[in-house]
Amino acid sequence: MKTIFTILFLSISFCVFSQSYESAVGARFGFPLSISYKKFISENTALEAYGGFTNNFGFNRISLSGAYLKHSPLEIESIENLTWYWGAGASIYFWSFDTGFSNESSTSFSADGYVGVEYTFTDTPLSLSVDWVPRIFISGFGSGFAGGFGALSARYVLDRG
Repeated sequence: MKTIFTILFLSISFCVFSQSYESAVGARFGFPLSISYKKFISENTALEAYGGFTNNFGFNRISLSGAYLKHSPLEIESIENLTWYWGAGASIYFWSFDTGFSNESSTSFSADGYVGVEYTFTDTPLSLSVDWVPRIFISGFGSGFAGGFGALSARYVLDRG
């Protein structure tokens, strides 16, 4: 029993820290290019919402996504404000296709996973992150697993923690 309490205490101690900002807005440079807003709701948890648009070769897609993210510090010597994060979210997609012969449209939903790394500059109001976002499309066009999503994000820090 003591071992369980010790492991639980160490786990909680490791996860509790002060993030370096409260909210930020910027862009996710992935597929699709998206506008992002991230808000910390506690010391180590954040909500992120983003939306994007893709238009190529008669194929259009509007996407709206939301995620719940847990942050933990990465202990690397001489690098402050570096965290890794993981989480889960959901997305909705509005698709349209123009094949030249017909116009089609569809709506899809996905369950999303997140794993990434974020660095926030100390003297500049800028946060950079890179993540991988595997998705399971639940319904609509493209149902099934898709592992090729993720982004490099750059956000302007609106207020420091």
